Amino acid sequence: MAIRPLGNNKSGGLRNMEYIKAILALRGYRRGQTMTEYALILAAVAVVVFAGYQLLGTDINTLLSSVDTKL
Repeated sequence: MAIRPLGNNKSGGLRNMEYIKAILALRGYRRGQTMTEYALILAAVAVVVFAGYQLLGTDINTLLSSVDTKL
């Protein structure tokens, strides 16, 4: 299957990937990609916070109780 050149450079056409991008207009999908990356980062932070809470939750509770009794 040959891809028809569009005639936009010295060889008479765009490279295949540029042709596909021109057809599908992939520039509009970058917002969704960025939003997905932010969602993955947020999920990773949530997992780290949850793990930290599980490991240190009782220690923090004991510390707060100790401060409360001293006040």
